[in-house]
Amino acid sequence: MPLVRIDINSGRGAAELEAISNRIHGAIVDEYGIPPRDLFHILTEHPAGQIRAQDAGLGFERSGGVVMIQIFTQTGRSQESKNALFARIASELEQVGVSGEDVFIGYVENSPGDWSFGYGRAQYVTGELGVPAL
Repeated sequence: MPLVRIDINSGRGAAELEAISNRIHGAIVDEYGIPPRDLFHILTEHPAGQIRAQDAGLGFERSGGVVMIQIFTQTGRSQESKNALFARIASELEQVGVSGEDVFIGYVENSPGDWSFGYGRAQYVTGELGVPAL
């Protein structure tokens, strides 16, 4: 059950925002085998100048079309699985006009006890939800 935050500079239309979210979700579903209804995305548009992203010394330039993605999910996946997900997301976003250099992903792992899906209960801990197999 990943929680995905997607930060984007303003200027894209609603259809493009939906396509970006759908492509990211499809990549996660395909690479991690999560259920399609396990969709928890927060899309935030920012005015010009509120997203600043350079290349960290890698020698490429980003455009104003940068898409910053934070994926919060449970620990336990291999680095190979994460790498495959990163590549798949970049490939999927390229299909909707986001260049590879404009895809920035931060990946944060946590444990089952770090989630509450409602009612103030940790459903993975209480047994209301089964902890997903990785």
